Amino acid sequence: MSCGSDAHTVQIRQVQRGGLVRTETNMKSRSQDQSLSDSRELDRSYDPLTGSIADDAELSTVCYRPEGLDRLVQQTNFTKKELKVLYRGFKNECPSGAVNEETFKSIYSQFFPQGDSSMYAHFLFEAFDTNNNGSVSFEDFVMSMSIILRGSVTDKLNWAFNLYDLNKDGCITREEMTDIMHSIYDMMGKYTYPNMKDSAPKEHVDNFFQKMDKNNDGVVTIEEFLETCQKDENIMQSMHMFDNVI
Repeated sequence: MSCGSDAHTVQIRQVQRGGLVRTETNMKSRSQDQSLSDSRELDRSYDPLTGSIADDAELSTVCYRPEGLDRLVQQTNFTKKELKVLYRGFKNECPSGAVNEETFKSIYSQFFPQGDSSMYAHFLFEAFDTNNNGSVSFEDFVMSMSIILRGSVTDKLNWAFNLYDLNKDGCITREEMTDIMHSIYDMMGKYTYPNMKDSAPKEHVDNFFQKMDKNNDGVVTIEEFLETCQKDENIMQSMHMFDNVI
């Protein structure tokens, strides 16, 4: 993912120098702290989430900056401190401030070296990419993580349903669930399930629809999904698995 040409980098530095010139001109009428704040705002080198100032190398790659910290605190279930920790980790992996699908797949594959996680990562990326623009920003990432880690049971189930509803038409078909199950078994790999039968994904899908498809119309709606999950003790326990991760 490209984040700007050399010409753009030069322009950023020129604006920064301009900010410094204006600071010197108005030094008598404004405090030094205020001038520094103005300069930071102009050149976008100040990162409000980490409290740091980007160097020239970062300025040449960063083409996106997240919303203000206070707004993200209001929109998520994370504290300021937790958001800063998440942002530092996100920025280390994605210096540009956003991640495309190929980078997302590369990062995700590190957690499943024994299998092929590319297809499941593709589905997961589409669930995180709420704006459908081919990239996941820090806001996209943290909003989903807030639901997965801190959301209510209903919020978590809605998020899971959206993940399984591949074409986002409001229902889960057998084909969609089959694709999801194949991607999960591929990701876990033969090393995890050495004696797994080739028919295992289909059997899992059959079991899913036997439980969920209450009216036997061949699709699972959000209402059927929520009703069944909320009555399943094992599923409900799994909803709290990540409550204390951060």
